Amino acid sequence: MLDKKEVAIIVASSIVLGFIVSGFQTSKVLWYSALSIFSIVLINTLFKKIAGYYFESDVKVNLWEIKRYGWRSENVFKRAMPAGIFLPIIFKILTLGRMNWLAFLTFDVEAKVSRAARRHDIYTFSELSEYHLGVIAAWGIFANLLFALIAYLIGFPQEMNFVKLSIYYTLFNMIPFSDLDGNKIFFGSMILWSFLAAIVLLGVFFSFLII
Repeated sequence: MLDKKEVAIIVASSIVLGFIVSGFQTSKVLWYSALSIFSIVLINTLFKKIAGYYFESDVKVNLWEIKRYGWRSENVFKRAMPAGIFLPIIFKILTLGRMNWLAFLTFDVEAKVSRAARRHDIYTFSELSEYHLGVIAAWGIFANLLFALIAYLIGFPQEMNFVKLSIYYTLFNMIPFSDLDGNKIFFGSMILWSFLAAIVLLGVFFSFLII
């Protein structure tokens, strides 16, 4: 389900974020952080692809890039800025190492030719709407929250920090900005975004109490 480019992007970004999250501590902390982030991103991506399958479309993950710097169409960078790498580093510095920005990937969706034929009783037309994109993004968020809950209930090793990282991964990706998942969900369905945002914030609250 993942092509070579997607695997390379996920692995490389997980290692970079592993360094940032670990605070450049011991190699053990680094690899635990990188492995947790890799697992979180993989879960998120696979469930988006599953959702894309039901909408007869291909989902591809990419490094988050910012191509515009204003409201006007002519306000574009000559080269896209790789925000998925730079922003986590800048955020770590500005917060004096206390917080980690965990939104660094986006996804594109391309409808398959076969989408023109009705399938799964979900749609009756070939174009993907903002609602469909929002639902696909929401599947990834739901999956991360579900696996965070499962990991906590089965007593996942605390040194992996998987539960907390999963919750904060959903928190940052729910921000309705640029091409992040939160923006797709927000414009796809404000009701769905509000519901998910409430669950994510509840998860953040409990993370302070139980982790």
